[in-house]
Amino acid sequence: MCHFSQRSTILSFPKICNILWRFHHTSISQMCSCSKTISDEKYQDPFQLGRKDLKNLYEDIKKELLISTAELREMCEYYFDGKGKAFRPMIVVLMARACNIHHNNSREMQASQRSVAIIAEMIHTASLVHDDVIDDANSRRGKMTVNQIWGERKAVLAGDFILSAASVALARIGNTTIISVLTQVIEDLVRGEFLQLGSKENENERFAHYLEKTFKKTASLIANSCKAVSILGCPDPKVHEIAYQYGKNVGIAFQLIDDVLDFTSCADHLGKPTAADLKLGLATGPVLFACRQFPEMNAMIMRRFSKPGDVERARKYVLQSDGVQQTTYLAQRYCHEATREISKLRPSPEREALIQLTEMVLLRDK
Repeated sequence: MCHFSQRSTILSFPKICNILWRFHHTSISQMCSCSKTISDEKYQDPFQLGRKDLKNLYEDIKKELLISTAELREMCEYYFDGKGKAFRPMIVVLMARACNIHHNNSREMQASQRSVAIIAEMIHTASLVHDDVIDDANSRRGKMTVNQIWGERKAVLAGDFILSAASVALARIGNTTIISVLTQVIEDLVRGEFLQLGSKENENERFAHYLEKTFKKTASLIANSCKAVSILGCPDPKVHEIAYQYGKNVGIAFQLIDDVLDFTSCADHLGKPTAADLKLGLATGPVLFACRQFPEMNAMIMRRFSKPGDVERARKYVLQSDGVQQTTYLAQRYCHEATREISKLRPSPEREALIQLTEMVLLRDK
């Protein structure tokens, strides 16, 4: 089993393709035996199990946004309407309970662990507000973006304010290790955005660049939030690494599937425009895999799909290739690795829910 760690971005693209070929030609049921051993009696719905810990999540976030200005309050609360998936805080509370049970069979979750879930959602939402400004996006979660309604300058300030409120909540936890772990997320988000602004000419470097960007922009938040709650609940560094590796692998898989849905889902269902990445000049997994079958896409990638007709041609090539399929296989690999990691913890309903969550990541359609 090839271990896709953060360092795995140094794998050559041909080697990744070879690994995926072997993965595809091995029984999926055999490869995913860890998750498939969950019987009907043992099955845990992650969202049902984590619901009690996430009750009033968005109300508690709004309490952190102590704003006297009505317009700024409305902007900051715009995405905290309870209609999001709450995917990140869900993982965090389940990981917290799984680690607590593993350590001393504690069935209680610490207030500081729940605070990490709140902070993770706030950091994520602030990054969405800023991303929409950078991308000049006009829709998010099926409604207009903050920047479209209030303008770019005010949107940037709203994102900054949410981030500052998350920093205050983080400081209130009073643990310097946790502060260090979660501030790494903010650094990674910025570095990931800079990586997205650049591109590589060499095919191998291009795929490594893509995976590194994916880790920093998406997976780092999940990985480090999981690590943070494990530190708060258990003193064992091995458990901290398990939590981190689970979050990292699930996070990368989540983004890979997101990149697939950009080509396979309709805009109304997805809640945002399709082929959005191509329009932004971004070559994601499906494009990079398709490029192996259609080398003429290399020129389009290097000019960031800027010529008239590039976006439509590139989308056509992707759908004619096995790019979507190969990206999905790669996501399966990461999910399998996440399952392998979390299975090292003591059995618990929360551990089984985290295993089930890896399957939900692969099967989601929006």
